[in-house]
Amino acid sequence: MKINEIFYSLQGEGRRAGQPTVFIRLSGCDLTCGFCDTEFESGKEMNDEELLNEVLKYNAEWVTWSGGEPMMQLKEETVNKFREAGLKQSIETNGNHRIPFELDWVVCSPKVAEHVIKKNFPNGLNELRYAWHRTKKSVPSPKVPCDHKYLSPICDGNSINDKNVQHCIQLCLDNPDWKLSIQLHKLWNIL
Repeated sequence: MKINEIFYSLQGEGRRAGQPTVFIRLSGCDLTCGFCDTEFESGKEMNDEELLNEVLKYNAEWVTWSGGEPMMQLKEETVNKFREAGLKQSIETNGNHRIPFELDWVVCSPKVAEHVIKKNFPNGLNELRYAWHRTKKSVPSPKVPCDHKYLSPICDGNSINDKNVQHCIQLCLDNPDWKLSIQLHKLWNIL
């Protein structure tokens, strides 16, 4: 696999916010989002053994597969190898690909149409986390069941956009089945 970076930090968003996690950012993405704050094209090739050895250097029970889009490279054999090593695994995906194997926590930050999400996740998700801007006047209408629905205000690079935050706060107050997910790692000034 081509790995963009591996780092140990706190989960900065959603239900698992604050939890120590090893992040494995895989290179490449099949979408181009204007608000993306991640450089994910560069990287180095690593096999499963090299990758697992690097992850085991850290004292964490959770690994998060991220990107770019991790489903462009992540394979069941790799997931099984990490599971056998006793690691819990989550994924942060754009929703454009079905995940044909079991993970402990599945987060979709939809960047594709709702019918694509429904096709790829017919049994639902742990977490839906929509990147949201103040120009979007209402909450999304997800077509799949999920345990937790979040609005994540779009930032200006590494700076929190207060107007987007305030807009998302009001949408959550008006729609109490939604929660706010600020990119806390930007406030904490960590990766």
